[in-house]
Amino acid sequence: MSSLLDKAKEFVADKIAKIPKPEASLTDVSFKSLSRGSITLHSELSVSNPYSHRIPICEITYSLKSAGRVIASGTMPDPGWIAASEKTELELPVKVPYDFLVSLMRDVGRDWDIDYELEVGLTVDLPVVGNFTIPLSTKGELKLPTLKDMFM
Repeated sequence: MSSLLDKAKEFVADKIAKIPKPEASLTDVSFKSLSRGSITLHSELSVSNPYSHRIPICEITYSLKSAGRVIASGTMPDPGWIAASEKTELELPVKVPYDFLVSLMRDVGRDWDIDYELEVGLTVDLPVVGNFTIPLSTKGELKLPTLKDMFM
């Protein structure tokens, strides 16, 4: 009896593994804006949908790290939908408080940049499968704006 149950589980797992899933990519992090208490960085997610109907995005989680420390992390609940049979572009804003940037100054070299790693989890609600998380990450150097950049 257990071998029949095992075969059924294997069959279902095999079929679910072959179900088309959305694919996503992540751009490098860049400077977006500046406010009194923080800077806002951003990255863009590009998500392609293999289905002929739109797919709800449950949430986007993110963690921005530099020098082995988490600079900013958070969750964007219910950010919208992935358009049917198309690519959908989503912006991921990341706010970094100034006090944390000051503590990172050790990593900032003469060229005024910070090495970073951005990890993102894009959770979508797929038919039959349910919630499915697409893990994404990007690494690079973020060029910080200088006073000259801000006032030009």
